This record gives sequence, C-alpha cells and structure tokens, in this order.
Amino acid sequence: MDRRLFLQLLATGGALGAAPASVLAAEQTSRGVTRHPAPGDEGSLPLSSRESLLAELEELQAATQARRRRYCHLTQPDWPDGAKIAVNFTFDVDHVLSRTANDEPPMQVAKGEFGGRVGAWRSLELLERHGIVGTFFTPGRSVDLYPAVLREIAERGHEFADHMWEHYVPADPVVQRDHMLRTRDVLTELTGRPPVGTRSSYPDALVLEMGYIYNSHGFASPLPFKVRRDGKELLNLSVHLAIDDAMYFNYGWIGSAASAQRLSDQDLVLDIWWQAFQQQYEAGGYLNIALHPFIIGHSARIAMLDELITRMKSLPGVWFASSEDVARHCLALPSEAFACNEE
Repeated sequence: MDRRLFLQLLATGGALGAAPASVLAAEQTSRGVTRHPAPGDEGSLPLSSRESLLAELEELQAATQARRRRYCHLTQPDWPDGAKIAVNFTFDVDHVLSRTANDEPPMQVAKGEFGGRVGAWRSLELLERHGIVGTFFTPGRSVDLYPAVLREIAERGHEFADHMWEHYVPADPVVQRDHMLRTRDVLTELTGRPPVGTRSSYPDALVLEMGYIYNSHGFASPLPFKVRRDGKELLNLSVHLAIDDAMYFNYGWIGSAASAQRLSDQDLVLDIWWQAFQQQYEAGGYLNIALHPFIIGHSARIAMLDELITRMKSLPGVWFASSEDVARHCLALPSEAFACNEE
C-alpha cells in the first residue's frame, strides 16, 4: 500500500471515500492500474480496492494486537530493602570478534584487542573500587582469546552470561544450538557454574532450553518485562541504546558505515546518563548500562564512569546488582506485579 494512502486511512478512520484524488491516483499508479472515476465521484475507490485495503488494515490490527499480547510489563518492582532503583552495569566482551569477522586489517583489530588487554582490566578495577558486581556478557570465543583477565573477573565474583559464540547468531537452527551449547560449556568451565542469562537474538525457545532465566536484549519497557510465546515466558532485562557506550564512542572502524562512526564528549554523555538515572530514580525504576571494555576502557571514559557511579552512590536507595540478581528478584515477584496485555 502507498504510504500516503495508508496515512490518509488512519487520519479518516478508514473512510476511504475521503481520500484526496491525488493520493488515490498515486496509489493506483503504484499498483499499475488505470482508474476511471465516475462523474462527480473523483474521490472514491472501486469496491474491490476498498475491500482489499480494509482487509489489509484488519490484518495489521490483528498483528498489532497479537504482538501486544506477547508482553507482560513489570509495574511493581518492589526492589529489595526498599531500594528506589536497580542498576545493572553490563559489559559486552566481544572485543575483536566483529573486526575479524569483517576481515579488517591488523590496526583495526588492535583497537578491539585493547579491550581484552587494557579496557577489561580497567573496568574490573573500577567495579572493585566501588564494590559493584557487574555482568560480563561474553562470547565463547573470547574465553580462548583473553583467558587471564576473564579468569580474574570470574574469581572476583562477577557474573558471566552468554553473548553468542562469535558475536553473531547463525541462520541455521542446528548451528544456533551448537553455538549456545559451546558457549555455555566454556563459561561453565570458566566460572564453575552454568550461566543463567544471555544478551542475544537467539529464539526464546532455545534460550529457555539452555536453562537461561533471562535475556537482556531490546527495549519494550523501561522496567524488566516478560515475553510470552507458545505458552512459555522469558524475562527480558531492558537495555536501551541511549545508555550504550557504542552509541557515542564507536569511532574509526573502517568496516562500519558512516552513520555508525560516532565520537562524543565525555561530559555530554555523563549528563545524558545522569539524567536518565535521575528520571528512573524518581520513578522507582531500573537502569541497565551497556558497556564494552574496548570502548569504555579508555582512561577519560573510565573517569566519566567513575564520576557517574560516585553520583549514584551519593543518593540513598540505589541497588547495584548483577543481572542475575535482578532477574531472580523479578521472577520471584507475584504475578500481580506484572501487567499483561490480554486485549
């Protein structure tokens, strides 16, 4: 359907006869149909076209309702000990994997290597200094590439969760399952216990099959939410791209499109994130800060993150938790804590 005609339908509540003749002409032209209006009836559509468009609208409405019914939104988080907000610091340990997948030259790969050799250590030191348990979403291959720092992070008691095998989800379902199993195995060997969550676009059924209790991918609500499919539910810990360091500092990658080349001032990003925290603090909400050691690990950005944490800690009632802790808390809440779309 021509977009202009569709917008006209929305504006008139589906009153097809009210659509301007110019819009209708454009629609007919796009369909390759020659229209011969009756005298004095330049604004109407043939019955067959009206029925077709109404059927298309009904199909879109049904799909929208079906999608709405998939979600249950947390409305009463009741954070532990009366906390006003839950905050997750999450780190995607993908480093060089996207660069090598693009077959980029050594100097580009070296920018990713910085994450495993420097940025991850700085991130760990910052968390330890503030007494915060972070969650490290880790591709299975990263464990082979950076064993020393990842072992140290595990020994300090931080959470490890799935982030695919090589930072992509294969198209073949058989390979998907193989990648998930391999990543689960290496993370279990690293930490001594199986991971319980993922940050990925794997099918929900496969995520649940692995025994995971949460995903952290997408933003259907500021608070954690459940996704329902085929009679099963999966908790999702909301993560918004506005609270993701890659949206501000991902600059200089020759394998990335121009629109993905970003370089922002640390003070500006600090202000954006602090305002986001304040809004959720007042709302009694949740903030998931998504970071990448090869991006946030540069010294000026670590200093920015240090300042952000210091400001957060100056307020009472801030629960700094791992993703697993937040997920288990949410899953233990009564069903009344979630509002499900049934209509």
